[in-house]
Amino acid sequence: MKVTVDMDMTPEEARKLMGFPDLEPLQNAMMEKIQSQMEEYFNDLSDPEAMFNKFMPMGLNAMENYTNFLNGLASAAYNSQKTEEK
Repeated sequence: MKVTVDMDMTPEEARKLMGFPDLEPLQNAMMEKIQSQMEEYFNDLSDPEAMFNKFMPMGLNAMENYTNFLNGLASAAYNSQKTEEK
């Protein structure tokens, strides 16, 4: 036996019928937060120093530390290769 039931309802009515929670307030709150963060970001674009601080919070020290890290890795690899050759 096959039974077919057609129901004409809105998505909200279907959500309530199935017992799913209403996430609209959460979605609205998140969208407001995202919008305010985007507005803050675009306001900082007019100030180069603020924009630089957003992209590099540690400043130029981060670039220098990263360079030193890579140099240390290269030195360690080179020294281990020399040790293996002996």
